Amino acid sequence: MKIALVGYGVEGRASYNYFSRFPENEIVVFDEFSKRPRDLPSDVLFVTGEHALEELRSQHFDKVLRTPPLAPSKLEGVANVTSGTREFFAACPAPIIGVTGSKGKGTISSLIYEILKAAGKSVWLVGNIGMPALDVLPDVKSDDIVVYELSSFQLWDLERSPHTAVISMVEPEHLDVHANVDEYYQAKGNIRRHQTIEDNCFYHPTNEISKQIADMGGPHDPSERELWRSKSSRYAVPDDGAVYVKENTFFVRNQHICSAKILQLVGQHNVENACAAISAALVYTNDFDAVAMGLTNFKGLPHRLQLVNEKSDVKYYDDSIATTPGSAIAALGSFEAPKVLIVGGSDKGADFAELAREITKHKMRGVITIGAMGPIIADELRKADYTDITETEELMPSVVQLASNIAQAGDIVILSPSCASFDQYKNYADRGEQFTAAVANL
Repeated sequence: MKIALVGYGVEGRASYNYFSRFPENEIVVFDEFSKRPRDLPSDVLFVTGEHALEELRSQHFDKVLRTPPLAPSKLEGVANVTSGTREFFAACPAPIIGVTGSKGKGTISSLIYEILKAAGKSVWLVGNIGMPALDVLPDVKSDDIVVYELSSFQLWDLERSPHTAVISMVEPEHLDVHANVDEYYQAKGNIRRHQTIEDNCFYHPTNEISKQIADMGGPHDPSERELWRSKSSRYAVPDDGAVYVKENTFFVRNQHICSAKILQLVGQHNVENACAAISAALVYTNDFDAVAMGLTNFKGLPHRLQLVNEKSDVKYYDDSIATTPGSAIAALGSFEAPKVLIVGGSDKGADFAELAREITKHKMRGVITIGAMGPIIADELRKADYTDITETEELMPSVVQLASNIAQAGDIVILSPSCASFDQYKNYADRGEQFTAAVANL
């Protein structure tokens, strides 16, 4: 089989490893922007440069695997286009729990994984939060369970939906890649669009976009569609039969599951995330003790509202993964104490007006704006009549020192940038690590 890999990032490497297991496969790698990767075997043809996709179109391939951030429209006219995600869904013998959203999907995916693992299930965590899916596919058995965190890029052209779908809070994101917000929402919709009446969907209790996505697709027959809709439930509310919280206790259909106080994560949004995760996990286990154990075992993910240090009675939280305004809003809502917020970075097409308005409602000691979007965010803050703003173009050591100078004993300093990181840092992890190091050096 002749196979083209378009892009050779994390998923491209996984695709190469998966398909190169078969000696009869001939693999060619196309990449418009990169130099030849050092780890690509020397006998594999690598086509790069601005004409790479034209070269791709001039040849016939049995499979063309699209790298996730590449818009399907860029491969218009190319036959047999697929992706690592599509290949996994087509070949996976086990049930798949898919999780998407603009925020919370990594935490929800990890909590589902921990609960099912505690229940004694053989479970795989793949996608953005875990290993590339094709790396584990050869080892997945039919009685396993796969938890797959799905970005809009992975969902973009997906033609199958997971057996259980979870849709967390959705807001405009990745508008630097998607043509418009509707394209982004439609891509997200593929997590639900191809589900059958045998499948399940849990969606955010108050987010209107999540609700709309949960209603995308389904059977055309009215009676079947009604049954399909009945398998879609809001989580974190008592009305729909999913998991909710009452009196600091998780419940499902009036059954006591466990105390909510054992959750190791801060913030009301994480209580909702736990409701989503438990709801999905209970499709596959009735073990409430395992739910409690899973919630207890999960301490949070790096760079997701993670307490990294306390200096001079000021707590410093790394929320570098927060690349949308909604994520920063959730972070602010997690604390009662006065806060210093560090916000800014590279553009993803977000609107900061709501974040600016939200900041005026909190006990704020100040806001430090950073990076390419810093001046734009500062302008939005002034429009909302918030003026305790420090603008800087410096990197983390200076930024953290500024935050330390502003904060008082008992305050919270939060790096919750609401933006991508690529203007000043390699990625969000690099940004978070530099923040952590700067705090340690105070």
